[in-house]
Amino acid sequence: MAWPLLFWHISSNIAEIAAVKLVLFQAAPGAEILPGVLSDRGVIDISAAVKKSYTPQLTMQGIIEDFDRLHPALEKLADEGVSLPLASVRLRPPLPRPGKILACIANYWEHAQREARPLNMFMKNPDAVIGPGDTIVLPEFTVPWIFMHEAELALVIKGPAKMVKARDWKSAIFGYTAMIDVSAREQGRRTWPASPLTSWLGKSFDTFAPIGPCIATADEIKDPNDLIVRFWNDGQLRHNYNTDDMEHRVPRLVEFATTVMTMNSGDLIACGTNHEGLGALQDGETVDIEIQNIGKMALKVSDPLKRKWERGIYMGADSTNPNAVQRHRPQANPISTGG
Repeated sequence: MAWPLLFWHISSNIAEIAAVKLVLFQAAPGAEILPGVLSDRGVIDISAAVKKSYTPQLTMQGIIEDFDRLHPALEKLADEGVSLPLASVRLRPPLPRPGKILACIANYWEHAQREARPLNMFMKNPDAVIGPGDTIVLPEFTVPWIFMHEAELALVIKGPAKMVKARDWKSAIFGYTAMIDVSAREQGRRTWPASPLTSWLGKSFDTFAPIGPCIATADEIKDPNDLIVRFWNDGQLRHNYNTDDMEHRVPRLVEFATTVMTMNSGDLIACGTNHEGLGALQDGETVDIEIQNIGKMALKVSDPLKRKWERGIYMGADSTNPNAVQRHRPQANPISTGG
């Protein structure tokens, strides 16, 4: 069976190097979820070369922990193994149930002329993970006034990692993937619940953590703070930024997170987003996220309540989009108030 082309796409149009990319996939509807390597030839099943565990998540964690030994064999399989055409398989989230998802609050300059804000993070529900070709389902809950997308680079941890200094950050990074931090908003673009701000539950509804399409291993990305992140909604480009705009760069994120808690293999740190491209998600839309040297994936959006919002980039009074800033705050510096 050929899977619909709409629901997956591994992009090479902005890739600069041939990366080793790990995936989880199904060869047929209802089939077992298997580990694989993605190459220009398609998807290569690597299940015979790795240790199978009780769940696909644990299998991928085992690959991460044993990767130094497995790497030569996986590279050989990528070059010589029997490949399945990408159109014949269904990619699944490469980490379907991470132990932890830590996500940065804000963390991009967004043209602001100010001191860097204190680094802060929140925990996102690991059960909210979905993957390529899946559907973001907006909840039947009407307190949030809108639901928005945030396209983000996510760090895949190799652990256990605790008290890692910024200078040693590479020791804790296995690789990288893409994440959409879907967010319920209450006041402007403030995450629900906004008053009082006691949690970030508005980012943890089911299906609100799409990740994928793969894990690009760390040795394939020269600098995680020099990657282009793009996001389209029904073909309209919204997010389009470089990760060099981070206020707190990847080494600092690793140090901060591992100072607070032990990060284990397969955990994720989402690096935050540039909010200048925020916009609504609504019923029937197709969204695509692409990160340079990682890949591109597409998902659908469904809303049982069929709510409607203005299409396009959010241009409210608290938007950091340059055009909105000029409209609402022509003499003020851009502000950022939400994650």
